[in-house]
Amino acid sequence: MTSMGIGIIIYVVFFVILGSVMITLIRRSGQRYVVAGRALPFILVSATLLAQSMDANASLGNVASLHDGGFWLGFSYPLGLAICLVVVGLWYAKPLNRMKLLTLPDFYYRRYGSLVEILVALLMMFSFVILVAGNFAGGSWILSSILGISYTKCLVMLACFIFIYTIAGGLFSVVATDIVQIYPAIFAFIGAAIYIFFKYNDGGGWSTFAANIPPGYFDFSGLYSIDNGALIVWANLAALGIGDVIALDFMERVFSAKAPSTARRACFWAAGGTVVAGLACSFVGLMSFTVLKGFGGDPKDVMPLIALTKVPFMLGLFMMGGVIAAGMSTADGGILGVSTVLGRNFLLRHVYRPLWEKRAKKANGGGVEWTEQVKKVADWRLLIASRIMAIPVVAAAIYMAIVKPEPGMLLVLAFDVVFAGCLVPLTLGIYWKKANMPGALAAIFVGSILRLILYFTIPEHLAGLDTLIPPVVSLLVMVPVSLMTQKSHPPRHEVVNWVPTDEEILTGVA
Repeated sequence: MTSMGIGIIIYVVFFVILGSVMITLIRRSGQRYVVAGRALPFILVSATLLAQSMDANASLGNVASLHDGGFWLGFSYPLGLAICLVVVGLWYAKPLNRMKLLTLPDFYYRRYGSLVEILVALLMMFSFVILVAGNFAGGSWILSSILGISYTKCLVMLACFIFIYTIAGGLFSVVATDIVQIYPAIFAFIGAAIYIFFKYNDGGGWSTFAANIPPGYFDFSGLYSIDNGALIVWANLAALGIGDVIALDFMERVFSAKAPSTARRACFWAAGGTVVAGLACSFVGLMSFTVLKGFGGDPKDVMPLIALTKVPFMLGLFMMGGVIAAGMSTADGGILGVSTVLGRNFLLRHVYRPLWEKRAKKANGGGVEWTEQVKKVADWRLLIASRIMAIPVVAAAIYMAIVKPEPGMLLVLAFDVVFAGCLVPLTLGIYWKKANMPGALAAIFVGSILRLILYFTIPEHLAGLDTLIPPVVSLLVMVPVSLMTQKSHPPRHEVVNWVPTDEEILTGVA
């Protein structure tokens, strides 16, 4: 086994041990497991948001896409995620953190009711299982290449490792592993870009590298020329910059901040870090045309090849370790988000809560008493339900990673469907007092179905419009439907400013 292989194994094992140790912080509490007790300070929230945004797409995918289609196609990944963090910080972090939500579908439940909650939860869970599968596959593919072990063995091993430490410490495990991996990885990306620039410019400065960059790859035509992929770039920016507002994993971190202002500032810090790290990866991709001159293999091999052969060992180790850890960070956040939605928004709220209320009313002569014991049991049940639901989530992700190891357009489509249908009800639910349940349902159905239709019908040369059009139509549908149904379905805007008690949160009332 190579030195790089040994280093990567140590890297992964370290994360598993660190994440598993966080079980000591859970204290039989579902709220601590899901949102770290809503007590995380700025330094932790910002680090974990940065780790989530600098995922495998923003690093490995950035370099691969740039090598395949130009600077703007690659850089659109980290830039889009940075835009998302700014958008969340400006308009969503404060109100959503203030509401003391446990999951994002909780907002739809409070604002629009159970039907909208369940529909949104199903869409989000489907997309995030695909996301987890894609990150399982990406990390396993790198491990297989470095260790010389079959892809399937690496997949099962990596998935089990992530599962173990995620269910051990929940969001505490996610935060602990994020904060120790993200900054070394960013320094490695920046260090690699600087090292390659000075090592391989042959005394000619940037002109040495510019001479080998294909025409149209490093100019602004990628932003305005349809022939040069501008629609796809803008679709990426819209889907990531606006669509990721409704990402379960981003919102987990926002909910965990100890104060609304903390969540907001953390978003801005993470956005800045994402741009810096993304630019470093993009310039590594641009310089790869010189240092890997004549390379004609899979674009996904560009960054691993540079890390293994063109930079010092420690830089290469932290580059590859950072990419794998980024995939693990996205996967563990996805597992936690989906399993919590399954456990809370389905099992506890719609199965357990009606049974508990029925028994409580019978025992108390028609009334339901909020006791300290009920609160503790509900908190413990949230913990157990979330951990149990992680099992089918991981199993489904492993199966999908085996059947479709490169989710590609399936992943894009899944997130576009959520973007198309769910963003408008969230935004109007916060800022428009007349938003109501029929309007939200119409927006979700029309936006999501239109995105599916366009996926099969849009001409190839207009690819990208299928992402950009549906959210606009969703907005144009929700506003008139809401206005026409004000009397039959009065809006519930007051819940945006309502801060529920722990008893109301844990027993599913809120």
